[in-house]
Amino acid sequence: MRISIITVCYNSAKTIGLTLRSIREQVYGDIEHIIVDGGSKDNTLEIVAAEGSHVAKVISEKDNGIYDAMNKGIRLATGEVIGTLNSDDFYKDPGVLERVAHVMQAEQLDALYGDVEFFRPEKPDSIARRYNSGRFKPSRLRWGWMPAHPALFLRRPLFDRYGFYRTDYRIAGDFEFIARVFKHRELRHRHLPESLVRMQMGGVSTSGWRATLLLNQEMIQGCRVNSIPTNWAMMLMRYPAKALEFFRMSR
Repeated sequence: MRISIITVCYNSAKTIGLTLRSIREQVYGDIEHIIVDGGSKDNTLEIVAAEGSHVAKVISEKDNGIYDAMNKGIRLATGEVIGTLNSDDFYKDPGVLERVAHVMQAEQLDALYGDVEFFRPEKPDSIARRYNSGRFKPSRLRWGWMPAHPALFLRRPLFDRYGFYRTDYRIAGDFEFIARVFKHRELRHRHLPESLVRMQMGGVSTSGWRATLLLNQEMIQGCRVNSIPTNWAMMLMRYPAKALEFFRMSR
């Protein structure tokens, strides 16, 4: 079973080396790594050329945002399973994709998702927060809960059946897509109770109060277009639980 991993990048020279290395060192034998670059001005592509001997496909051209870039990667992918790994994230250990493939094949799953560990750029060896995807259930979409996107693996036919990421979302296109797919009760999915990805803090969705406002606006819209009832009060109720993730790691 081939697994296609899509990495979207733009001016990622400082971080993409770790991403490349983590995929190159995976022990699973059938991985297709696709790099979708937005026309980087730094030496991102030089690093990909030097350290990406395993990379199957590279495209570099202007895009219309991160979700447009992800869609380009999906269209190029030939794997039965598709995942995304950001250009400043990496898999926790070399056996991640092997375990993902084993569980998805053995249980004939449409989707599998694990946890993510967040680290601060200045302290890469220290875990600041762990996002537990096990709290997600489709019934909790209305409350803003979703599986950690970099630790989510989906069968290719889901994209053919339900469509790709919407490019009119700036921050929460992944949430809207997950809502669109996971609202269907026949979907076979489960949580793998372990951390699969280490993720650098400081992404677009956490870059200040304006980003937080836009994120929640888009998440509410994502629910409504998929006929999932929600409101601002319901969305905001998840933040105390998220704050506890930092508290637990600090103890």
